[in-house]
Order: sequence, then C-alpha cells, then structure tokens
Amino acid sequence: MKVVCVGGGPAGLYLSILLKRQHPSHDITVHERNPEGSTYGWGVTYWRTFLDRLHTHDPESARAVEAASVRWRDGVAHVRGLTTRHRGDEGCAIGRHRLLEILADRARSLGVRLEYRHETDPARLPAADLVVAADGVGSALRTRYAGHFGTVRRTGRNPYLWLGTSKEFDSFTFAFAETAHGWIWAYGYGYAPERSTCVVECEPRAFTGLGLDRRPAPDTLALLQRLFAGVLEGHPLTARPAADDGAPWQTFRTLTNRTWSHGNLVLLGDAAHTTHYSIGAGTTLALEDAMALAAALRTHPALPDALAHYERRRKAALLPVQSAARHSAQWYENLPRYIDLPPERMFALLGQRHSPLLPHVPPQLYYRLDRAAGHLEPLRRLKRWLGPRLARTVHARQTPDG
Repeated sequence: MKVVCVGGGPAGLYLSILLKRQHPSHDITVHERNPEGSTYGWGVTYWRTFLDRLHTHDPESARAVEAASVRWRDGVAHVRGLTTRHRGDEGCAIGRHRLLEILADRARSLGVRLEYRHETDPARLPAADLVVAADGVGSALRTRYAGHFGTVRRTGRNPYLWLGTSKEFDSFTFAFAETAHGWIWAYGYGYAPERSTCVVECEPRAFTGLGLDRRPAPDTLALLQRLFAGVLEGHPLTARPAADDGAPWQTFRTLTNRTWSHGNLVLLGDAAHTTHYSIGAGTTLALEDAMALAAALRTHPALPDALAHYERRRKAALLPVQSAARHSAQWYENLPRYIDLPPERMFALLGQRHSPLLPHVPPQLYYRLDRAAGHLEPLRRLKRWLGPRLARTVHARQTPDG
C-alpha cells in the first residue's frame, strides 16, 4: 500500500511507525509544511496506563518516550493565599519537541520518508492508495471537503494563553488569582528539567478589564508574572512569537465531523476532533486514533471497510471523553459557582469537573453526596445512573439537527 500522511505531528508520525511495523513493504511518506524541529506548544501530558499501551504497540519508541518524561502524583491548588494538596494517579509529561524528535527518528529507522517544508495542495490530493489528513485543527484537506465531512466548530467562552516557564513544577499546579475585574487562573506542570507548561485562562470580563485584549506581549507577560508570582517564585513566563507582537490569546474551538473519510482520504487527530485542553488528552487521543486506524487497516483488507470500522470505533471511544471535556470547560466557565467554597472542597469539585451531574446539584450538596458515595454503594449506583443520562440529554440539546 502507498500511504501519504499530510502533517508531521505526533498522530501522523505514529501512524507511519505502526503501519511500517505491520507491513515493512508499505510505501509511506509524511509531508510536513514546517521545517523539522519547529513546533508549537511546550509539554504534553499523558497517564501511566497510556504509556503501557505505547509499549504494546511499539516498545522501542515507548522506551524513548518514557525515558524523556517526567512524572507527578500530587495536584496542588492555590487560592486566596491558601494551598491544598491532593494525591492522585501518576501523570506524565514530555516536551512536544522531544516527542516529535523521538517519533521522527523511529519512523526514519523503519524506512518512512519524511518531507519537511512540503506544502500539500488541498485541491490536488497526493497520488496514493490512502491519504491521511493529520494536519491539525485547521486542516486544509478537511476544509477543502468540509461540506462532505460535516464539520462543526463550537467556540468556548474563556480566553486562554499557552506559555512556558523555567519554573519546574513538581506537581500539577493550579493557581487562581482574583482581580478587580474577575478571576484569572493558571495550570502548570513540568515536562523536563527546568521546563514547565503554564496555561493561563480567565473570565471574559477579566480579559478586557485587565487590558489583555490589547496589551503587547511583554506587558502581558509582566502582568501575569506579577499575578502568579507566588507559584512562579521569580521565574519568567515565555510566549511563542506572534506576528502582531501581541500575546497569542485564543478561545478554544471544539471541532467535530459527521464523517471522517472521503474516498481514500481519512481524518486523524485534531483534524477529526478536538477536546478541551483542561483534560490534557489531545495528544493521547491523536495517538489512539493512529492505533485504531492501523489496526483497522490490518484486519480489514478492503479500504472502505477499514475506514468505516476505524470511524465507528473511535467515535464510540470518544463519546465519554468529549463529554468529560465539555463539562470540564464548563466548570471553568462557571468558576464563580465554586471559587468561594473552602479550598479543599473547591479542589475536590475541581477533580469532579468531568461529572455531568455536578452542574445540576448545589456545589456544597454535591460535595457531601460525593463524600458519602465513597462509603455507600446505593449512592454510588445513583451517581453512575444519573450521570450518563444527564450527559445524553445535554448532548442531544447541543447537537445540531442533521
């Protein structure tokens, strides 16, 4: 099979690795429009269970990823001068640059051709048995056939900014700062020695009230360093360059598609779907897409059957994740509902933000019920029963007809 993958991010590179491992005779080329080594972002997160899956699918790249990753178990929240800490499952992070380097080296070692600075014309698909659109949320290939794919975008409410810092967070850190114009908060996690990601998010009224919509990047970073001085401990924040010298604030775009394939063209990763960054699953889901597509191509000789199976399997797997991401984003969009709780209760509900039940129950009552549910099986069963039903109801209301 001749395969062309458009997009040299984690999803495209990992798919090329898996396909080459399945059939070394496959002719596989990855086209990436940017120079090698240039990428956005700082660190990406994943969980230990996902690392185990990487070891199952390609032990060699998994060992390299594991060796280059940092780990944490604690979550820490800072609010109004108080700090609360919770113990959780093992989380992991790796620098995006390092992850791409590992995957590119592994793909080359297997015989995949990597062509950087290669712009693909969306009006003329490459000559191949299979063309994979792994070119991200702004996918030119998907956009060319948006009517067929049934692409839907929903824009979130809160502005956010993706930053880096030399402060090495040893726990997944949340910091909430109250200003005269509303709340602004940061999520921080380490991904390498003296390297951490720091995502800043705020209420829309804080965004305009603090002048973040018009400040140049140096002034924005200086303000944020003052607001989060307590957790940064003197370390600077850094941002990616922006063409207009402004800090590159965004509002998150949740993207879905009615179908994921068009003839021999198939969507992968962010080109097919996005989930809110607050659940830290974007890269994990993209690599799981690659695993599922490779498996479908292995077990279904006819390409249409393989692509249909891949789409069904991934859409079903994504439903609970997308629900969790939607409720996580809404938790932050409704932060004033929770922020006045005692810090340990607020942080406990932060950990429960994926629950479809939480928005419909007063926070103090939910906290007490959740604590009780840990000891009473009937309450646990009630929570499990109500949650999916509320999720389906909300999803049905938010899904456009057709």
